[in-house]
Amino acid sequence: MSTAARRQCMWKLADLFNDPVHADMMSQLESHSFGRPIKPHLDVDVAVAVEGIRYYSGWCDKVTGETHLKDNGFTKSVRREPIGVVGALLAWNGPIASVVMKAGPALATGNVIILKPSEKTPLGALYAADLFRQAGFPPGVFQVLPGDGKLGTLMASHMRIRKISFTGSISTGKKVQEAAAKSNLKRVTLELGGKSPVIVFEDADLDVAAFWAATAITANCGQYCIAGSRVYVQSEVYDAFLGRYTAILKQMAGGKGIPSDPSTTYGPVADKIQFERVQAYIESGKGEAKLVLGGDRMGNKGYFIHPTVFADPTPNAKVYKEEIFGPVSVVKRFSTEEEVIALANDTEFGLMAGVFTKQLDRAERMVSAIESGTVCINSMMIVSAQTPFGGVKQSGYGSEGGFDSILAYTQVKTVFLR
Repeated sequence: MSTAARRQCMWKLADLFNDPVHADMMSQLESHSFGRPIKPHLDVDVAVAVEGIRYYSGWCDKVTGETHLKDNGFTKSVRREPIGVVGALLAWNGPIASVVMKAGPALATGNVIILKPSEKTPLGALYAADLFRQAGFPPGVFQVLPGDGKLGTLMASHMRIRKISFTGSISTGKKVQEAAAKSNLKRVTLELGGKSPVIVFEDADLDVAAFWAATAITANCGQYCIAGSRVYVQSEVYDAFLGRYTAILKQMAGGKGIPSDPSTTYGPVADKIQFERVQAYIESGKGEAKLVLGGDRMGNKGYFIHPTVFADPTPNAKVYKEEIFGPVSVVKRFSTEEEVIALANDTEFGLMAGVFTKQLDRAERMVSAIESGTVCINSMMIVSAQTPFGGVKQSGYGSEGGFDSILAYTQVKTVFLR
């Protein structure tokens, strides 16, 4: 398939994803699968997917090699070739956008991909598979294979799959890496968990900081690996920020409703298992920190949880140290830059961070000091197809998005011509 034909397929695919009928159907399917409200899914997930497809389409004919000047009788060149068959294992919390972030660079560089959605949320990916077919991709180039964790293990250990990209928990990511190493040493990209810090300095615009911090823990009901679940506030503005923060969280919780209702902006957690997990963390937190807001379920129907805020946690409190994957945050005060840097980095995670300050020099110092794959200044939880997204420490390695993801799906070959 020529690069021009590949690009044309991706253009058509973007139009299909953006078509109101298909966009609405994918949103309805995800709403049925894990309770994602339809309007946020349309406005965020589908929009991110469309942007990603269009971005990656531009790379189809722009992956170049190198040619060196003739030296010692040899002309040296470097080529980038497709890897071949690659695999993708999706998390359940945002499958439509994840389909594109994994399939986009793989297809743009001429690979074929086998994609396994989570057994919790397979419907949107299965629907998307037909859109790939309608866009003109040849049979077998994009495949969706539903199944549980055992299938993921088989894919990670399959001898003919030469790269695997996984999004999910640290524990499962380690198993994927082990299976990949024990089979054919396939390449691995891991996007794992997070416990993202939001840092608010005394000079920050508190209204802006409170809005972004609240959004970062209520979006998708906190079920994002980049959720802003640790909030550090400088002592001078602690009380003023906390008042604004809790007020906005209460306002956002007012968007609670049936996920299929277009007016709903705050939905339930995914299922009973996730509900019980989050509730267990909340109960644990009541003995490890001061409960400031929430702490219980919303109503007696559905898996709705009040946005919950704890303050002044003990150093090793589970709600403070572990990823919860729900609308639960911990607020802690700090005095100096040095103190908050140490607090922010005192974690096994390193996926995203947010810093709120009006001082550019301070922002630059924080960017350099924070151990995180992404740092947002005066915002939080921003991801773009145009830039790499990945973690450090146990949040994983490798990137999705940007030119880095294009290179990750190519094999370098050096040629010497005499």
